[in-house]
Amino acid sequence: MKIGITCYPVAGGSGIVATELGQQLANRGHQVHFISYAIPFRLDRYQKNLFFHGVETTAYPLFKHPPYALTLAAKMADVARNYELEILHVHYAIPHATSAFLARQLINSYAPPKIITTLHGTDITLVGSDPSFFDITRFSINTSDGITAVSKYLADETREIFNPDKPIQVIHNFFDDDRFKPNGGDCCKRKEFAADDEFIIGHISNFRPVKRTIDVIEIFEKIAEKVPARLLLIGEGPETILARRQINKKNLGDRVIFFGNQSRVEAVLPVCDLFLLPSEEESFGLAALEALACGVPVIGTLKTGLVEVIEHNVNGFLLPIGHTTDMAEAGIALLTDKNRLNVFKQNAYSLARERFGKDKIVTEYENYYQEILYG
Repeated sequence: MKIGITCYPVAGGSGIVATELGQQLANRGHQVHFISYAIPFRLDRYQKNLFFHGVETTAYPLFKHPPYALTLAAKMADVARNYELEILHVHYAIPHATSAFLARQLINSYAPPKIITTLHGTDITLVGSDPSFFDITRFSINTSDGITAVSKYLADETREIFNPDKPIQVIHNFFDDDRFKPNGGDCCKRKEFAADDEFIIGHISNFRPVKRTIDVIEIFEKIAEKVPARLLLIGEGPETILARRQINKKNLGDRVIFFGNQSRVEAVLPVCDLFLLPSEEESFGLAALEALACGVPVIGTLKTGLVEVIEHNVNGFLLPIGHTTDMAEAGIALLTDKNRLNVFKQNAYSLARERFGKDKIVTEYENYYQEILYG
C-alpha cells in the first residue's frame, strides 16, 4: 500500500504512535510518506520505504497567523498525486482531518485516497469539545472514510460528545518490543542515577496541567520520606518551571534529575523501579505502556484510559485522581516488598507484550486499511 501519514511532529503520544506506526508499516514493505511541518520526533534515522515531505507556511503580512491547515492540504494533495497514495492516515482531528478533506477535493488525476482519522485524546476531550471547534471537528470526523480511537475509553467519549455518523474502530497504542524491554542493549546503568540501596522512580510527560506534574512531586516526596529514592523526570512543557520551583521549595533538588525531551526513552526506563502517571486525563497512556514494556510497574488514575493499560494490583495501581497520599502508600508498600515488586515487574513486561506488542497492533491497522479500501 501507499500511505500518507500526518501527525504533530513534537514529543507527545499522537506523534510518537504515528511515527512508530509508519516505521513498522515501512518494515512490512508498504510505502509510507510523512507529511508535516517538521520531521516527527522519533523519525530519527533513514529507513527504506519511508519518506518525509515538509510543509512550508507562508509568512505574508496580511496573515496574522500562517494558514497551516491550507498549506498542509495543498501539500497532502501534491504528495497524493505524485505518489498515487491510497490512504491519507491523519492523527489528531484538528486540523489534520480537515486538511485531508480539502486535499481530496483538489485531487482529480486519479481516484483520491481514502481518509482515516485516528483520535488520540485531547483532540476530542479538550480541543474538539471547545464550542469554537465543535462543528468543524464533527464535520472532519464524519467526512473521514474510517475512524479509529486509541482506546475504548476515548471511543466512548467521542460517541458521547459528537455522536458521529460512522462506527469507531478501537485500535490500541503499541510499543516496539524489539526496543522496549527490561535491560535493553542500550540501557543506562542504575549507578549513573542512584546508589545501590536507592529506588528509582520515573515520570514522562509534556508537563501540561492535565498531567498533574505537581502530584508527581508530592507522591515522590512522600515515598522518599519512607524509602531512599530518586526521581527521573523526562519531558518539557508549560509546567516545567513550576515543577522546578516546587522541587526547590521542598528541598528535593539533589534527588531529582531533569532529562528534558528524549527520543530514546527505552534507554532510561529499564532502570526505574516504579513509574508515576497520575494524570487528570489520559486517553490511553503511551508513557505508561512503554514503562510497563520495560518491566516497570505503574501508578495511574481511575476513570481514564489507563484502565485499559494497567491491571490494578497486578502490574501497577489505579487510584482516584489527586489522591497523592494513597498513591504514595501504594508505592511504598510495593517497593518495600522485594518479592511482590519482582512479580509486578514480570507482570508488567509479559502483559504489555501480550496485549500491545507491535506485531499484533500493526496487523490490526493493516486489516483496517484493507477494510476501508475494499470493504
